[in-house]
Amino acid sequence: MSKQQGGHRKEKTKVEASKKNFKKSYGKGNASYKKTESKPKKPSNPNEIRLNKYVANSGMCSRREADVHIATGLVSVNGKVITEMGYKVKLGDEVRYDGARINPEKKAYVLLNKPKGFATTTSEGKGRTVMDLVANATNSNIKPIGRLGRNSKGLLLFTNDDTIVSKFTNSKNGVARLFHIELDKNLKLEDLKKIEKGFKVDGKLIAVEEISYIDGASKKEIGLKIKNTGNTILRTIFDYLSYDIISIDCVAIGHLTKKDIPRGHWKHLTEQELNMLKML
Repeated sequence: MSKQQGGHRKEKTKVEASKKNFKKSYGKGNASYKKTESKPKKPSNPNEIRLNKYVANSGMCSRREADVHIATGLVSVNGKVITEMGYKVKLGDEVRYDGARINPEKKAYVLLNKPKGFATTTSEGKGRTVMDLVANATNSNIKPIGRLGRNSKGLLLFTNDDTIVSKFTNSKNGVARLFHIELDKNLKLEDLKKIEKGFKVDGKLIAVEEISYIDGASKKEIGLKIKNTGNTILRTIFDYLSYDIISIDCVAIGHLTKKDIPRGHWKHLTEQELNMLKML
């Protein structure tokens, strides 16, 4: 064997030994290469959301801008100003931006043509309710504005937009609703004039926006416009004047009508309808 061959064999032996040592040393988890076990992540609560995301989802601003507003003290949660970055809120918390309450859900506006036999309530255990009729309309947490009795029918507006709700509940302005009412007997002209003028029941003034007979119909049927969100006032008026109400049908809310909405069906407001509603 030549010296050169012997040298190559020694070199080869060293390389093989090195490989063997590498496998032996690091394959068993050498301290220098030991894998650090990662701590399991804390599961996120689906009912919580970062405050900046909550504000951004409300449509007020971007998430980055929301951080600035939070830092400057413009955002409060349940009455307490929050300036902490990364703060999490529950979906049921009351969050306000510059004093106005905000909602992280997409704004939705659903107009229902309610049939008889459905209660206007969001409570469970009340039998068939209007919430059953609009269950597939949106994922947003919409609620009805005002009420229609179980045996009343007609238009009912649902939304999660507090600004729109306040338009209806504003004691000075409100939004007019037009009802088609059928009575058990003809409405006397003197009683129609009395309703038109307004009168007191138990010391409380009962007033309507408009009242008239319906053209082409008997005097049992009248059109009556009010700005109250409920329809209890209708019962109060006609009970006081000794009339029984046979049926109540809300045929218009502001400029919104039942056109193209069959009984028991709903539709989303168009952008134009919404803009007109906001201008009322």
